[in-house]
Amino acid sequence: MASSLAMCRLHMTGRSSFVKSLQKLDNFLHRCVGTDVAAAQTETARTDESDETERHKSLHTLLEERQKQAERSVLISCQSRTSEKKFLKHLSRHGDVQKYFFYESYGLYAVVEFATRESVASLLEGTVIPFVSHESVVPFKSRLLSLRNLSSTDTPNQQSGHKCQPQTTIPINELIQRLSREESINQQLTFLTEAYQITEENSRLRFLVCSLLKDCAAAYFPECDIKPFGSTVNGFGKLGCDLDMFLDLDSISGWNVKMPKSGLSLEFQMKRANSERAVTQSILSVIGECVDQFGPGCVGVQKILNARCPLVRFAHQPSGFQCDLTANNRVAMKSTELLYLYGELDPRVRSLVFSVRCWARAHSITSSIPGAWITNFSLTVMVLFFLQKRNPPIIPTLDQLRDLAGPEDKCVIEGNDCTFVSDFSKIRLQSNTETLEKLLCEFFEFYSTFSFSRMSINIRKGTEQNKPEVAPLHIQNPFETSLNVSKNVNATQLDRFVALCQESSWLLQQNVTNVPSGSINPTPWGLATLLLPSQVAGIKSRKKMRREPASERIKGLLESLKNKNSAKRS
Repeated sequence: MASSLAMCRLHMTGRSSFVKSLQKLDNFLHRCVGTDVAAAQTETARTDESDETERHKSLHTLLEERQKQAERSVLISCQSRTSEKKFLKHLSRHGDVQKYFFYESYGLYAVVEFATRESVASLLEGTVIPFVSHESVVPFKSRLLSLRNLSSTDTPNQQSGHKCQPQTTIPINELIQRLSREESINQQLTFLTEAYQITEENSRLRFLVCSLLKDCAAAYFPECDIKPFGSTVNGFGKLGCDLDMFLDLDSISGWNVKMPKSGLSLEFQMKRANSERAVTQSILSVIGECVDQFGPGCVGVQKILNARCPLVRFAHQPSGFQCDLTANNRVAMKSTELLYLYGELDPRVRSLVFSVRCWARAHSITSSIPGAWITNFSLTVMVLFFLQKRNPPIIPTLDQLRDLAGPEDKCVIEGNDCTFVSDFSKIRLQSNTETLEKLLCEFFEFYSTFSFSRMSINIRKGTEQNKPEVAPLHIQNPFETSLNVSKNVNATQLDRFVALCQESSWLLQQNVTNVPSGSINPTPWGLATLLLPSQVAGIKSRKKMRREPASERIKGLLESLKNKNSAKRS
């Protein structure tokens, strides 16, 4: 990660610190020489399967590691001028502090990870519940704590040493300036990925919020689990994105165990319901009420139980996250795992997805507000499909991943085949060394001429198929194959997408390169140019688009090319 963009300070010891240093060096080398390094690294890794396995952790392994870290962690609200040294000394009384960092959200907060869970228990034993005079107040002893009246920094003019960066990405105007200082489009795409992806600290905070919510839900379901899914863990999450959580009850001891002829069995109080959906709604209703009444820092709780996928939505003020909690959403978990796998297979996958998503958001192709826009998930599937169509393909199809799966990978959810390989060492990629610059340009060219009127996008087969319905955009759900994940997109939004692809493809084909100027505000070029406001907004249909005159921006570029050609002839 670029240190200037780190959310806050992360203190790490031993092997973790060494690994992170190597990652920073790898990022630096990658930006200096482009995608060829990534291709060389991939080729080298194939010669050593043990190194490959170590480098690529399965999503299941990653989730387990993060959840264990979260269970050993606490979230502490601090005063702004708290002495960092005295803060650590105070906490160390309860055990070894492995890692800690600070961030800002409605005040200064610290995430502190201890070496053992016993240290957390010791810390909680030493805390007090504030006195309240009203007997109806029900306290909930969570791992969200407040630290007050600890000695401040030594002198009035001394800085506290824990200034924090926001947990959101840099503004688009600043991003355009930073991109314009890079020396190649490859470096621009790599920088954008580093600037936009979820940081190590932000990931730890997300898992801690899930763990804190689990503490609340455990009052009803002691052996439940709450796991993040979607953008938080699939590798394509943008810093500041929503936190999607899944209430998992499958780990309850004794699940699917046959009833013994004699002995004790647990008396369940869950009343019979007409359907599994009704059970999910009942569970989320109870958890939503619990979070609303007793969840520390949880505000604006909404129980949206009649949606296609029932959920509880709320804001967690101490972290600044907008949270969605669902249950019985196992297909979404498998989709998360699939995207994570694709992102791990080749570094170009994530860089291309981040850049296309940023481009789409800059032009309002995507939106955080529900509507007729293309979603980030649909856009990501479109990128994956494009990479499957390269010659040779950069990533395998879902059917190919299914064919490589072993018995341990077998997964059928509600009649849907969700099986695919999880062992990275079984996947052999073809040799494709195309640069990020070429891939970005070809992506826009590919979709500016794609036959959306007739064809469907399918990453399971990796090929176009005739559309089974009349929706303007048809993208087959990878697992629930009868569903169109882009059914909400209307013709106007699809036309805007195609027109912007045409314009962006044309701009990248002009072979414009960076001219060092030493200016504070360099002239936008390459990827930065694609993020500037466009003139294709408001298109009603492709026919109308063809009748309209070219934008002033395109006219200017055409005139400059004519002048250059005239100068060459003379």
